[in-house]
Amino acid sequence: MHFFNVPTAVLQLFVLLILASPTTACTKQEKCYLLRFLAGLSRDGGLATSWRDSSTDCCEWLGITCNGDGTVTEVSLASRGLEGRISRSLADLTSLLHVNLSYNSFSGGLPPELMSSRSIIVLDVSFCQLNGPLPELPSLVTTDWPLQVLNISSNQFSSEFPSATWKMMKNLIALNASNNSFTGQIPSSLCLGSPSLALLDLCYNQLSGDIPTALGDCSKLKVLKVGHNNLSGTLPVEIFCATSLEYLSFPNNALQGELDGAHIVKLSNLLTLDLGGNSFSGNFPESIDQLRRLEELHLGSNKMSGELPSTLSNCTHLKTIDLKINNFSGDLGNINFSSLQSLKYLDLIRNNLSGIVPESIYSCSNLTALRLSDNHFHGEISLRIGNLKHLSFLSLSQNSFTNITKALHAIKSCRNISTLLIGRNFMNEAMPQDETIDGFQNLQCLAMEWCSLTGRIPIWLSKLRNLKILVLLSNRLTGPMPRWINSLNHLFRLDISNNSLTGKIPMTLMEMPMLKSDKPAIYLDPSLLDLPIYVDSANGKLQYRMGSAWPKVLNLGNNKFTGVIPQEISHLKALLYLNLSFNNFYGEIPQSIGNLAILQRLDLSNNHLSGEIPAALQILHFLSEFNISNNDLEGPIPTTGQLSTFQASSFNGNPKLCGPMLINHCDSVEAPPISIISAKQCSNKVIFVIAFGLFFGVGVLYDQLVLFRYFG
Repeated sequence: MHFFNVPTAVLQLFVLLILASPTTACTKQEKCYLLRFLAGLSRDGGLATSWRDSSTDCCEWLGITCNGDGTVTEVSLASRGLEGRISRSLADLTSLLHVNLSYNSFSGGLPPELMSSRSIIVLDVSFCQLNGPLPELPSLVTTDWPLQVLNISSNQFSSEFPSATWKMMKNLIALNASNNSFTGQIPSSLCLGSPSLALLDLCYNQLSGDIPTALGDCSKLKVLKVGHNNLSGTLPVEIFCATSLEYLSFPNNALQGELDGAHIVKLSNLLTLDLGGNSFSGNFPESIDQLRRLEELHLGSNKMSGELPSTLSNCTHLKTIDLKINNFSGDLGNINFSSLQSLKYLDLIRNNLSGIVPESIYSCSNLTALRLSDNHFHGEISLRIGNLKHLSFLSLSQNSFTNITKALHAIKSCRNISTLLIGRNFMNEAMPQDETIDGFQNLQCLAMEWCSLTGRIPIWLSKLRNLKILVLLSNRLTGPMPRWINSLNHLFRLDISNNSLTGKIPMTLMEMPMLKSDKPAIYLDPSLLDLPIYVDSANGKLQYRMGSAWPKVLNLGNNKFTGVIPQEISHLKALLYLNLSFNNFYGEIPQSIGNLAILQRLDLSNNHLSGEIPAALQILHFLSEFNISNNDLEGPIPTTGQLSTFQASSFNGNPKLCGPMLINHCDSVEAPPISIISAKQCSNKVIFVIAFGLFFGVGVLYDQLVLFRYFG
């Protein structure tokens, strides 16, 4: 028995050694191809450490995967900090299936050999800074290319989008060429050459012309995104033959015509319909209720009209309804919002809707953003609005609502409210002074502008400890600036212009934490996506985004403030815009304003300021708008530095001033201006002209917030 046990044990050990032995190493030739790719890089992100060891099997190199035969099947080097050119040598790896080079910084174009490889089925070079034209591959090849997924999005490709290339892409399933600069038309051969195409994303390019009717032959197409191009014409009825579509998106083009409800209903699988930002007209299709799976509806910024149909209530899976900036009219009461329990975003801004806000809206318990501004709604805000426990964004501005005290008491029950825009309502009412107005612990933005509210700035505002933006402009508020203002530790935008506030500027205003700090001003609503907000300025509307850095603003213009401008204003070193115009300030302009090194706009016009223009103002190298007109200033305007770049309108109304831009030139024997060190001047300087006005526009925050949710 022992005689037979010995060889059995040896045999078992031999089997174990075989099982534990590595797979066949990659060939010398494949290693050579990979090293050629490495040689083409100007920055290798540390790959050389792993790849240039000739004793190491290349199947063990960073980002390389092999099969059991030791041949390379995958090159995955996303976000490795690679720079240089992509070598065509990768296409020589005959078993290579997957290539992911996304999120690097390559130069030059995409080697055509990678697209026409006989093995690669997934090629991802998105976010790689590739440029030039996309290669137009020959269509005379007898066999089809195996490529299934091609992602070339977010590069710098330009010239005409290829058309012949796709005729040999019989296996293509997903094509993402978005966010480039392709021109020309959408190829009509896309689905004819690629019958299995399920995803086509061409958005954010410069494509033009009509939508090809051949897209209706894409029987397996589920996602079609061609928004933000220059397409024109109508939405062809043939496109509704692509009945597998789940996502149809053509926003921000120049499409027109009416939406034919009889054809739309063919897309019974549709989850998202996005046709916003075009010129569609006509009525809202009543047959919308047959799209029972619909979750997102974007028809905003068109020319549609008529009443909204009651059938909209039957789309019970809707999460987003975006109908902003149209001509819809009538009463919302015929829509039973209580059936839309999944609704999160409802945007009806700038229509002609009227009546009272239907009570059924307050049954949408998942509602996160509600915008009814710039319509003709009236009445009081229902106490039932407190049922919207998830509501974060609320804009009711520019309607005819009444009873601001009741409104605030009702809305404070929405504990998650972050943005509250209620301006241009409650006309001539009294600003509530009720200290029981509490809650609002998450409020970041409050705008109550253009209401002609009377009374003082209320103390309950001091409880809004998370407030970042406060807009009270164009009311009839009186009394002093409250000393508690510096307790709002996060406030970075304060606009109380065009009121009747009096007294001196409190020194506590010079201690505003966010206006002293270099910390970026981030207006972030955690429950919303990155949504743009538009702010009126002297140069038109400026667009900012939640989550991006905002300008820090202090606007006290057009009030009755008096006293001298404190030297301590230099503490507010983070200010970009400062407006003290149309007040009763006197004395000299503080030299310390020159310490506001990043200031871009300064308006001290229409006061009683005297003395000379401080030489220190010349070192405000970022000033693009400057106004000290209509004061009692004297002496020469500095002819060096930033101030010398502004025209006469910035200095008019100061008869004792002289300078080359004024009628009153300085005496040639007068001492030259004080010489200071000048920095490189901004190349684009904005001429700041204000003859007479009520307020400095940079602080005017309207509620033009666009509630687009972009897919992918």
